[in-house]
Amino acid sequence: MPDALAQKTVQSLAPAERVWRHARVLSQQLNALRERMYPPHAQKSLRHFLTNEVSKLTSIPDSTLKLMSNEGKGPLPARLENNHRAYSLAQVNELRQLAAAQKPSEALRFLPHRRAGEHLQILAIANFKGGSAKTTTSVHLAHYLALHGYRVLAIDLDPQASLSAMFGAQPEMDVAANETVWAALRYDEERRPLREVIRKTYFSGVDLIPGNLEVMEFEYETPRMLAQARKADTLFFERLGLAIREVEDDYDVVILDTPPSLGYLTLGAIYASTGMVVTIHPAMLDVASMGQFLLMMGDLIDVISRERASMRQDFFRYLVTRHNPYDKPQTEIVAMLRMLFPDDVLMPTAVESTAVEAAGLAKRSIYELEPGEIGREAFKRARESFDSVNEGILALINESWGRR
Repeated sequence: MPDALAQKTVQSLAPAERVWRHARVLSQQLNALRERMYPPHAQKSLRHFLTNEVSKLTSIPDSTLKLMSNEGKGPLPARLENNHRAYSLAQVNELRQLAAAQKPSEALRFLPHRRAGEHLQILAIANFKGGSAKTTTSVHLAHYLALHGYRVLAIDLDPQASLSAMFGAQPEMDVAANETVWAALRYDEERRPLREVIRKTYFSGVDLIPGNLEVMEFEYETPRMLAQARKADTLFFERLGLAIREVEDDYDVVILDTPPSLGYLTLGAIYASTGMVVTIHPAMLDVASMGQFLLMMGDLIDVISRERASMRQDFFRYLVTRHNPYDKPQTEIVAMLRMLFPDDVLMPTAVESTAVEAAGLAKRSIYELEPGEIGREAFKRARESFDSVNEGILALINESWGRR
């Protein structure tokens, strides 16, 4: 009876009050679930890597790793219950530094950081259609690059903050006021240097600027400033790129996880980017939506051109996501995209996989899963798919740097 009375009370609320109540109830429930899954003060952690994995990641022979460990050289690996050696990712990066110092002529092979003359790569992962796997693409790319020795800054531009959650930052609980990218973009005296809102993550090599609903302030304040004819210190679409420039010496790649809309923030991301990846699920409605996205993006780029600003993009690619290669309609759509844009559709596709879904439920990427956590075949298929996609994107980055 009390439940029925409570339900009746909820139904009698005004629409706005009902929405606010639902938001509070859901937030409380999610927080309770989070506390069960992650006790107070608990932090996400990354698994250790066996010597055969470390060898593949670093190009250091397995035998050399064992010899170094036996001789007490380099970082001391942990010993698992089966006595196998295992390294943290921070230790893997330490090994890279040692190998690069010992063999300067091959330093780039061990430590692929940007060299003099190689510009910072800023990659916008974009599409205004929800469900196109922008965040999944962003987090897997960030993890892949970090595993291979690159310094990555991931910026969550989406108010839904799924990328932040994947890195263990609950947007409602762990991100306070003026701690998102909005802090570096705002138009008033509370503006902060971008460096002050960058967070270290549990994934060595990846730093994060988290998001939450606060990032929407840029969408509200920018038109208000334009309508009032207020003169800002920079054009609104330049602000993100200029903020990133403050920290460009610290990173090789910046990944922008954009919101599912074409607003002022997305326009800033497009303008700042040196490379763009448009994620597309191979279904007819999604492809039609992408067509509208491209038309609107073209209009926005015209706005930039009229301001006599220039954009520099090393590459623009479509990435097919959530792909089932055994689905005939999907196969036909992928074939159509490749026919229409033969040079612009990445050849590897991100397959739809129960392994990726299972990892996502635990807020992890496929690279974080321990061997044996899920079915071997599902894991292998998903890992090979994301490795191929990320290897393809990395090849474009290296090409833009003039590397072979």
